[in-house]
Amino acid sequence: MSMARTAVSRPHGPEFCADGKVRFRLWAPTADRVALQLADDGRRLDMQSCDDGWHELATGQVEEGSRYSFVLPDGMRVPDPASRFQPEDVHGPSELVNHKGWVWNDPQWKGRPWDDAVIYELHVGAFTRAGTFRAAIEKLDYLAETGITAIELMPVADFPGTRNWGYDGVLPFAPDSSYGRPEELKGLIEAAHSRGLMVILDVVYNHFGPDGNYLSLYAPQFFTKRHQTPWGPAINFDDDGCGEVREFFIQNALYWLNDFHFDGLRLDAVHAIVDDSPRHILEELAERVHQDAQREVHLILENENNQARYLEPPVDGRRGWYTAQWNDDMHHVLHTALTGERKGYYAEYTGDTEKLGRALAEGFAFQGEVMAYRGNGRGEPSAHLAPAAFVAFLQNHDQIGNRAFGERISVLAPPEAVRAAAAVYSLLPQIPMLFMGEEWNATEPFPFFCDFGADLAEAVRKGRREEFARFPEFQDPKQREKIPDPQAEETFQSAKLRWDRAREPDRAAWREWRRNILAARREHIIPLIRKIVRGGQYKVAGTQAVEVRWQAGDRELVLSANLSAAVAGGFRLEAGRTIWQEGAIGESGALQPWTVLWQQIA
Repeated sequence: MSMARTAVSRPHGPEFCADGKVRFRLWAPTADRVALQLADDGRRLDMQSCDDGWHELATGQVEEGSRYSFVLPDGMRVPDPASRFQPEDVHGPSELVNHKGWVWNDPQWKGRPWDDAVIYELHVGAFTRAGTFRAAIEKLDYLAETGITAIELMPVADFPGTRNWGYDGVLPFAPDSSYGRPEELKGLIEAAHSRGLMVILDVVYNHFGPDGNYLSLYAPQFFTKRHQTPWGPAINFDDDGCGEVREFFIQNALYWLNDFHFDGLRLDAVHAIVDDSPRHILEELAERVHQDAQREVHLILENENNQARYLEPPVDGRRGWYTAQWNDDMHHVLHTALTGERKGYYAEYTGDTEKLGRALAEGFAFQGEVMAYRGNGRGEPSAHLAPAAFVAFLQNHDQIGNRAFGERISVLAPPEAVRAAAAVYSLLPQIPMLFMGEEWNATEPFPFFCDFGADLAEAVRKGRREEFARFPEFQDPKQREKIPDPQAEETFQSAKLRWDRAREPDRAAWREWRRNILAARREHIIPLIRKIVRGGQYKVAGTQAVEVRWQAGDRELVLSANLSAAVAGGFRLEAGRTIWQEGAIGESGALQPWTVLWQQIA
């Protein structure tokens, strides 16, 4: 099995040189010649063919703001795959952006420790009515006052059309023009830093979207038939020519962190990244990022395989690879406790209080056991990891949007149940994350939406309806017709947050509750997190009722939680400082329905 790599010596994308020229580069190993076409006057400039499939040209005939395309031997014009901006969308010419000319106003910003993180996931297009980077700045004071310390942007890399979740991006270096220009994204990050907020970016390194990706025309080595993914042939991280491909994505990670001052990256669905080489791309990418970092930088995984190995703490001076992982198991145990749902993968969590306790105490509920839904073993032991290696949440874009109608937990469970679950994950020594609007218990749906051309539109609609055909409530084709059309403008509009509703008395009360519980986290939990070096111990106190204890130096953090509609009496309550109580405790020490007690025991 060949794993040959090409020599890597060149950066992807245009480079502004000291002599005033701009050097253009394109890795096009199957093209015997490539030309640069300038959009302003149509001039074509021949590029020089170099070793290892590269084509280069240094020219003084362009300036910042110039637009250009690459011309292939058959006359086909394509954008730069490392384009920094696409003002005319994914099929148009690329625009030259000179990042060196930007003067940053955050020179004192060195990031924040991960233990401080309270994450707020948002979709730029749906977060505000305008749906732009500039408009998002207006909400930063509100988020900081609520107790948020980090915003996480769903992917912004250029996608086809004017609306998309972001996971169909095809030009990973270019912020999508529907949100604003690159300098406006920098302005958002500067504004966040000035308020003490970290900014994390969701990046997609497991596939390209179906519309606007031209790589196969001139660099088919970007993909390999050796591995198949849900999107077709895998991105080539371990076959012939993989060296340039690996470098493309590593450079992309460094680009966002360095040229935009992002504080971290969340790598989407890394379980779909297939790499059989001796040094997995996830390891190489993390090592390069840490070698380069001059400040606090956090790398976060979404990894359905629950591979604890990527979350190991630093050893012998070597930095750990990844800071944390989104903990889907935590979501599933909380969601099923509140809703009783048994569909799909939820079936293996519903009513399983052992998994609830294990996810709270140790991070992963599956640590190698067979998961029937997958048909194989899932996960690795995780109890030895510090709780901060896990990101805990009750909602995120996937868990809401992958439902047929995109319903939030606020319309699926009673308020007292939602508040109890929120009291658990908000004070958990794992890192809490909210989905936009969750702080006021928003009810706006977050359905799947996109804006593909006519050729793909009907396939997307059909695929969305077929996805839910296996569920009993959608066996009737007429019921499936009620599923929101992903291509429709009104589907996207329905996902936009209704900030006017946030001022309603019941919503404002929810937001004040969030502010208070996050203040309690800041005062009582964060100082303890830094002393909790491994998972806790748990015991089952009743159906959906658990007690969890974490050792924090000479103190203990204790959670007693009854996440059920019945009274639970199997708790060993002790005298200690009460950090937070949600619900009621009976005279006999029994926890009433939906009751949560957090204590610090000396």
